[in-house]
Amino acid sequence: MNIFRILGDVSHLLAIIILLMKILKSKSCAGISGKSQILFALVFTTRYLDLFTTFISVYNTVMKVIFLICAYVTVYMIYVKFRKTFDSENDSFRLEFLLVPVTGLSFLENHSFTPLEILWTFSIYLESVAILPQLFMISKTGEAETITTHYLFFLGLYRALYIANWVWRYYTESFYDQIAVVSGVVQTIFYCDFFYLYVTKVLKGKKLSLPMPV
Repeated sequence: MNIFRILGDVSHLLAIIILLMKILKSKSCAGISGKSQILFALVFTTRYLDLFTTFISVYNTVMKVIFLICAYVTVYMIYVKFRKTFDSENDSFRLEFLLVPVTGLSFLENHSFTPLEILWTFSIYLESVAILPQLFMISKTGEAETITTHYLFFLGLYRALYIANWVWRYYTESFYDQIAVVSGVVQTIFYCDFFYLYVTKVLKGKKLSLPMPV
């Protein structure tokens, strides 16, 4: 554990709490991509199967359980409790465009060809692209609520902090996980444009808006 890993986990948890509070307070999931949330739930499910086989620490176990519960609660609120507010028309990203190549890649490039390892690898690859349906939805509608942009900012910050964590571990522990690092960098790149808009617009009190697609 190091400060970057801890701050990354806190940022990740804060992002999820912001999203849940937004939905609960407004009683609406407008502007939230249900497809991205399904992908995140799938990420946590396939990654944390080791809860049944390996104990690392109380912190590790508690965080995994929290992320799993929050992921499925979010999906439940979007597709069941507040389904009437869900914008399915604009949440139109085709998940097979992500799931098929990610599944194939997880079988071709992994640390060991075992069920748990392949599923862990699948979760790493999938997390790197799971936010794309949400970004696609924002680009399609042309705007995003301020609270949604806060959620996305902390989600992106979590990945940036994990890159710092990997750099720290490389120099202090000689630890390097190519699959996790490359996937994390790819995921962070997807947030770059958003980070720029967040700093130049949202932090100045302006609403995040994008050119409508032709």
